Amino acid sequence: MVPPKPADPAPLGLSSPQAALPLPPSARAGLPLNGSWLDTGRSERQDHQPASAQLLCGIRQWKRGSASPWQWAGAEGLGPAAPMYLLLGASGVGKTLLVKRLQKLCSKDGSRELGEPPPTLPTVGTNLTDLLIQKKITIRELGGCMGPIWPSYYGDCSSVLFMIDAANPTQISSSCIQLLSLLSAEQLASASVLILFNKIDLPCYMSLVEMKSLFRIQDIISCANQPITVVETSARDGTGLSDVLQWLRSTLKDPS
Repeated sequence: MVPPKPADPAPLGLSSPQAALPLPPSARAGLPLNGSWLDTGRSERQDHQPASAQLLCGIRQWKRGSASPWQWAGAEGLGPAAPMYLLLGASGVGKTLLVKRLQKLCSKDGSRELGEPPPTLPTVGTNLTDLLIQKKITIRELGGCMGPIWPSYYGDCSSVLFMIDAANPTQISSSCIQLLSLLSAEQLASASVLILFNKIDLPCYMSLVEMKSLFRIQDIISCANQPITVVETSARDGTGLSDVLQWLRSTLKDPS
């Protein structure tokens, strides 16, 4: 007689397989994928916990009836997760360098000297980085190659930063389509949007005024439901980063 096949163990330490919960993108990002960590920026968090361990803390809180698992994505006992900001844009526009620069400006040592640009690698998947701006916020950077699945991350974000390469006019058409797509998303109807024209320090055969005109940026702003701010930046030399920080602070203010 063939013995019955043992039941699969309960995922994430739950008491039974039936108790398993579907993972949202914010939780799936930190789970192992083919032996590697998709969420490559998670190590920058102070708690140094993988998302699976943080999710367990959220499930414990949920079982006590105090909150849903996804509202308690941080370490146990630290309260609700920090506001989530999505950083989107085509590959190579400078998203990773921008986050590193902002992290430097918000560091506890108080240094405002950026120094030489740190080395960066193309983002494959998603990076999570915590910044302390009045209070802790989390910036989720999504790789440009992930454009088709960006909408799956819209649900857990409060604001969006969309970056455009001001030194590469050939990306205008595709970037415009991506921007119009996210502005028309129902989940982002009330989100604040920051449009960043990055790499203004690099030479280009088309002026920034011409690029904005070709982008029809004013028409986009006037037709959008979301409040939109446009900032010209250079993550390389630091131009415009103070305006980015000011915008981040403004999104944290109590509307009342």
